[in-house]
Amino acid sequence: MSTTVFRNAAVFDGTTHRGRVGDVVVADGRIVSVGQDAPVGASVVDVDGGLLLPGFTDAHVHPVQGGLERLACDLSALPVDRDAYLRHVADYAHAHPGLEWIQGGGWAMAAFPGGLPTAAELDEVVPGRAIALVNRDHHGMWVSSRALELAGITAATDDPADGHLERDASGVPTGMLHEGAMGLLAAVLPAADDDELYAGLLEGQRHLHSLGVTSWQDAIVGAYAGIRDNGSTYARAAARGDLLSAVVGALWWERDRGAEQVDDLLARRGDWSRGRFAATAVKVMQDGVAENGTAALVEPYLDRCGHATTNSGLSFVDPQALRGHVRELDRLGFQVHVHGLGDRGVREALDAFEGTDPARRHHIAHLQLVHPDDVARFGGLGVAANIQALWACLDDQMTELTIPFLGEERAARQYPFGDLHRTGARLVAGSDWPVSTPDPLAAIHVAVHRTAYDEPAPAGTVPFLPEQALDLEVAFAAYTSGSAWVNHRDDAGRIVPGAVADLVVLDRDPFETPEEIGAARVRSTWIDGECVYEA
Repeated sequence: MSTTVFRNAAVFDGTTHRGRVGDVVVADGRIVSVGQDAPVGASVVDVDGGLLLPGFTDAHVHPVQGGLERLACDLSALPVDRDAYLRHVADYAHAHPGLEWIQGGGWAMAAFPGGLPTAAELDEVVPGRAIALVNRDHHGMWVSSRALELAGITAATDDPADGHLERDASGVPTGMLHEGAMGLLAAVLPAADDDELYAGLLEGQRHLHSLGVTSWQDAIVGAYAGIRDNGSTYARAAARGDLLSAVVGALWWERDRGAEQVDDLLARRGDWSRGRFAATAVKVMQDGVAENGTAALVEPYLDRCGHATTNSGLSFVDPQALRGHVRELDRLGFQVHVHGLGDRGVREALDAFEGTDPARRHHIAHLQLVHPDDVARFGGLGVAANIQALWACLDDQMTELTIPFLGEERAARQYPFGDLHRTGARLVAGSDWPVSTPDPLAAIHVAVHRTAYDEPAPAGTVPFLPEQALDLEVAFAAYTSGSAWVNHRDDAGRIVPGAVADLVVLDRDPFETPEEIGAARVRSTWIDGECVYEA
């Protein structure tokens, strides 16, 4: 039995910062002791004053998509700048002359007037080629004229019920496809094959491990936004032993189908759950996003002059039908994971969870707007609040594409993490990568300070609604023991004797210098007591 001792570490144990408590001893994949002397002959890891903590669990992430984008035309690491995006697309096209389609994504809406890039811009830098690039939030796609032509999309093309085409004054599509309109490319857009999906998963896993993420919940296991169902990819990786992390897969609820798909979900749960992969959750996307006016709101959006419009967003699943679907999934033992971003979308999800079994550990993700009447319902219903904390700051997308259309009152109650915590909600945390970086430390920095570490806010470094900030212990707990709990891993997310030895070593202790949380870096990542990443 191999034994490893972590020495000279400050320790965060999953709920509490314990500081220097002595050696942490790991043997046979489990934590044996905390604060006792290590046995003779143990392998020693000198943490050198850094922080030892449980491995991060990302409760809402898309690693296959993220990995595929890293291997394709990846715009996510570029500055939020139109010209930078176009230069990268042109360079990528030049380097890959034989590709029938140029695919990728990661661009931010804030780089374009109104958040709306055009096909003409792509045509200018890469004329005559088919291009399809999803934006960071994966609720829209920027395409070239050739892509529109191949898909047969013209002024005569009707908008789908769950999305729309951006059009010019004469009704001609301009190259931006919102929500369900992305599906109009499904017949012609080449989907990644089995080997490409597998490579995407392994690249996604590698990147997550480099950031200290040791387990996660994949928030869409199914066909979405031009990517084939990745459930068999996970099952294959689990069977081969290539899936090193424990993963819960949230099976995609197809919003154009109803209760007839439940039998399919049961079959997929049985066929794919093996080894480190458990296809035991179901993902329902109840609404869209605020930036394109599809997040479901209790009151309508405003126009740029502050007047109420007729648009209050989309409920992708009929709220009454949702209640029946959730109750049936609950009865069958599924955990239900809902995308709820607008206050009406969140309310519809909470209504659907009334009367369900808290032991299922149902959760609602994103929570950009929660109506004040609904904040305390999370704790009362035992529904976890799955937060994407990185978004709770004043970036260009917030100031240009969100606040003007919500108005002063609603804008002042966004991402109410503090209120949720104070009223008894269990907090869990995720990144939604590739929508945004999967770096938990970047997100925790925003959760604590309500400013981004490496991106000064438009108004300098003014915190965004600082009354909703979280204590550092609470924020770290959400990303460790909280998210492990929501994945039903009760023996993970803690540094206590008997817990799984999924661990992260940081190069510093953020509790000593909390203003520098975002500067901390991962030195090593451990799963079952074995090192899977070393800087």
